[in-house]
Amino acid sequence: MDTKNISRIALGTMLISAGIAHLTFGRKPFQAQVPDWVPLKKDDTVVYSGYVEIALGATIIATPKKYRSLLGKFTAAFFTAVFPGNIAQYKNKRDAFGLDTDERRMARLFMQPLLIGWALKSMED
Repeated sequence: MDTKNISRIALGTMLISAGIAHLTFGRKPFQAQVPDWVPLKKDDTVVYSGYVEIALGATIIATPKKYRSLLGKFTAAFFTAVFPGNIAQYKNKRDAFGLDTDERRMARLFMQPLLIGWALKSMED
């Protein structure tokens, strides 16, 4: 198995794990990342995004090669769409997942572009 496939499968596994966390032990902490302007209850948003992450992770692992580039772009768009949650956590000084200082919450903001790049690179043609 080549590096790109290992990276793709690792990304899918990470998303499945994050989705499970949304539905179980991480449910309350993930609510810290839901911006106040989202028109759903914070818990509902966490649950729905958990389902999406599980489905997306499984799809990343199982999708045939000819569809991976498109799926990579979709996954990058997903990571972009949830980025306002990271900004809200920083702006509102909400502690969760060890992000209990402004410096740590700020550092988390720089992780999102890495996730976007990971999605695009691991699934490019």
